[in-house]
Parts: sequence; structure tokens; C-alpha cells
Amino acid sequence: MADALNSMAASARLALRVKVTVAILIALAIAVPLLSLATPPSSSFHLPPYIVALTGKYLCFALLAVALDLVWGYCGILSLGHGAFFALGGYAMGMYLMRQIGTRGVYSNPILPDFMVFLNWKELPVTWWGFSAFPYALLMVVLVPGLLAFAFGWLAFRSRVTGVYLSIITQAMTYALQLAFFRNDMGFGGNNGLTDFKDILGFNVQSDATRASLFALSALVLALAIFVSELIVTSKFGKVLIAIRDAESRTRFVGYRVETYKLAVFTLSAMMAGLAGALYVPQVGIINPSEFAPQNSIEAVIWVAVGGRGTLVGAALGAVIVNFGKTYFTDVFPEFWLFALGLLFVLVTIFLPHGILGLAAKRRGKGKATLGASEPAIDTDAAIDADLPVEEPR
Repeated sequence: MADALNSMAASARLALRVKVTVAILIALAIAVPLLSLATPPSSSFHLPPYIVALTGKYLCFALLAVALDLVWGYCGILSLGHGAFFALGGYAMGMYLMRQIGTRGVYSNPILPDFMVFLNWKELPVTWWGFSAFPYALLMVVLVPGLLAFAFGWLAFRSRVTGVYLSIITQAMTYALQLAFFRNDMGFGGNNGLTDFKDILGFNVQSDATRASLFALSALVLALAIFVSELIVTSKFGKVLIAIRDAESRTRFVGYRVETYKLAVFTLSAMMAGLAGALYVPQVGIINPSEFAPQNSIEAVIWVAVGGRGTLVGAALGAVIVNFGKTYFTDVFPEFWLFALGLLFVLVTIFLPHGILGLAAKRRGKGKATLGASEPAIDTDAAIDADLPVEEPR
């Protein structure tokens, strides 16, 4: 009975955090463009365009962190390959932006991007067909990462690959994609990637108004992602995910098709990561194979760990905090950033195992309930019905 009450309290606190976060993001989506566009540069309230673009990039990383937290924090799938889904979504958007350049490129070719003309390509590859239309590009932003995640997950989960082995395989997938996209004959710009974008939906991608609009869109999409994720994890589907995380073998034993649940949430998470990449590219102005680097996926895991695994809001907060620190340290102490990142991960693991939000919950004396700490000898079906995590008997 006490466990059920604690779980209900934890769900209520999650709902409250999500509502507050969504309200803040909606307020930022309105306030930041106004402060950037409607205030004169001499005003102390004016936000420079580079600040708007930088914070917009942070919001894209926060969306990636929420996508990762959905599979790691609530299903126990430690993916070290979400950077690949992020990059694929970014490439899909980059291909659309390249097709919009048209005759304004260096070689003035209305069909072929400049790098294809330089490499003496004669015709547009099949993979680029359709990207002149924004709806098609938007579909590819979620479809390509989703299909890759579905194919990978179907093979991995069906074979019951779990734990560190699954993490290694996801990282290998990311590295393989990085090597593939570095090749010029793949038709994606090689090591230089895609850049020199001009327009998005007819608007100058480098104008202050467009940057402010992209920031607002990023904030709204992040708010929607957090809200939808909260609905998922508090539903019956989400309760099964938590049971899988805490006791996969018992959940399978009582009749749940664990592989189906894992595959569904992994595919959805990959599509969210692809959407984050699509929002990221027009704000930074470039996408290249370095976005597939395994270290990017590892950094995303650190964001979630810092903010609080299994909290959704904490994952987004961790992404913003860590990337703000990265911006500062790479400017002031560029040679020490990687050491600082490693030290941060060690300190969080030792002193903040449940992240920033976990520390706040612990101070309220309710950390165990908030973080979903498991009690032994809880029946799996009862746990799923009551939104309680499940643990193998000791």
C-alpha cells in the first residue's frame, strides 16, 4: 500500500514538473523572439542573434536527451548510437536545404549541389530525389531514423541482446555510418558534408527573424516531446517499460512480449532524435559526418545522467547545463574540456547517481519514490497495474 502511494506521488510530481517545463518553454518561445527582434540593440533586454542561435542549439540537444531518456531511463536500453539517428535527421534536412540553393551555388547548377558538380557527377542520385519538397524532407527526417532503428531493434531484441553488448553494437552502428558518410561516392558531401544553406521554406536561413523562428519552433517541439513522453511513461505501455527495465525476465515470464515493447519505444525514440537533428542543422548551418562520431552519443548519455535518468525534464536540463559548460570551457580552456567532461561524469556517478533532479528529490526526503527505487518481492502484474517498478527477488 505504501509503495502504491509513493508511486502515485511520484507520478504526480512528474506531471507537475512536465507542466512547469512546458509552460516555461512556451514562454521562452514567445519571449526570446520578441527580445531579439522587437528590442533595439542598445537595450539591456536585447538578445543578440548569436545567443538565440546558441540557445536554440541547446534546445535541440535537449530534445535528443529526452529521446534517449525515454529508452534508457524507462526501458533500460543504454543506447550509444542515438547520435546516428540525430545525424540522419540532420542530413535529411540538409539535403532539402541544399536543393533550395539552386542556381545560387558556386557552379550555378539548378539541379546538382556544388560538391556533385565539383566531383563531376552527371545526374542527381536516387537518394536525393524528392528532397526539393519540404513535406517529403520532413517525412524522411523521421522515417529514415525510424526505419533504421526498427531494423536494428528487430534483429537485436529478437536475439535478446541486452546490457553492455547492446550498447557496444549501437556504438558500432554509429561508427560504421560515420565511415560510410565520409566517402564521397555516397553522395552526401564526404568529409565536408552539407553547408552554405540559403533558404528554408523561402525564408533566408541566416536572417535574424528566421533564427528567432527556429528557436521558437525548437522550444515548442521540445515541449511537445516532453508532454508526449510523459503521457507514454505514465500509461499502461509505460508501466510495462518500467517493468522491463527492472526485471525483464520476469516481465517476459508473466506473458508480455518484451521485444515488441522495446522495439516500439526504440523506434519512437529514434524518430524524436531525427527530429532534433532536423531542427539543429538550419540553426548551425552545416551537417557533416562528424555528427556520427561515437563521442557525441556518449556525451548524450552524460547529459541524461547529469540531469537525472528516468525524469524526462532532468534529461533536457542536463543537456542544457552540460552544453553551456562546454561552450564556456572550450572558449576559456579548450584543451581541458574533455578532461572536465570526464571528471563531471565521474563526480555525477559517485555523488549524484540520480542526477540533479534526484538530488532535489532526496533533499525533500522523497528521493526513493520519485526515482522509482525498487522494492524486493513485488509481483510483476501488480507492479504494472500500480505503476510500480519490478525487481528480481534477491
